[in-house]
Amino acid sequence: MRTESTAKAEEAERGGMEIDSSDEAFYCVSIIGQVEGHYALEGGTKATKYDHIIPQLVALEESDRIDGIIILINTLGGDVEAGLAIAEVISSLSKPTATIVLGGGHSIGVPLAVSGSRSFIVPSATMTIHPVRTNGIMLGVPQALDYLEKMQDRIIRFIVSHSNVREGYFRRAMTRTDMLVNDIGSILDGEEACACGLIDEVGGISQALAYLRTESAKRKSRGIVKPATAEKNISR
Repeated sequence: MRTESTAKAEEAERGGMEIDSSDEAFYCVSIIGQVEGHYALEGGTKATKYDHIIPQLVALEESDRIDGIIILINTLGGDVEAGLAIAEVISSLSKPTATIVLGGGHSIGVPLAVSGSRSFIVPSATMTIHPVRTNGIMLGVPQALDYLEKMQDRIIRFIVSHSNVREGYFRRAMTRTDMLVNDIGSILDGEEACACGLIDEVGGISQALAYLRTESAKRKSRGIVKPATAEKNISR
């Protein structure tokens, strides 16, 4: 029989946890390690599975209990389409969402970092911006290069439309040749990521929770709350 403690243990195993207080309930989602796409990563590699996290986000959107979502990001990157799919789901949620870059928000972690309604980064975190890369065999034909360019444009459009960074600046940062040893691109720390408009604010857990509380209160004052939640709040 699946008990409540078993369910919570399974949530923690998947990197999720509900945060309750007297007035509201927030949910913490973790995007850790590499973003795993259609192919399973090797054993021992810490990974976030997109086929696990997307249904979890849909359930949170529909939950009467949850007032907001905090998303912790510490990723090296990973599967481009899977990462972009998760970012699109986060950006489409109606509930307040706060993303925090902890440690690193590299590669496809960049669109994930800007996908929330408010983005934060701790001062010691870094973000690596570089062009789309591919593994395995690639045909040396114009169509293959065309595909990579279109995918790169999709990612850039998403980042620019969900942050305050200018497209020209981002493209220049992505193709720098004097910063990375074995690649082209740029590494931004927390202050630099905010200065260019990529991330909204330097901050951590307390700042993100304060934002979610403010937004949750605004939604409730405007009556944007489901009947079941309204009854629960009135009875308190």
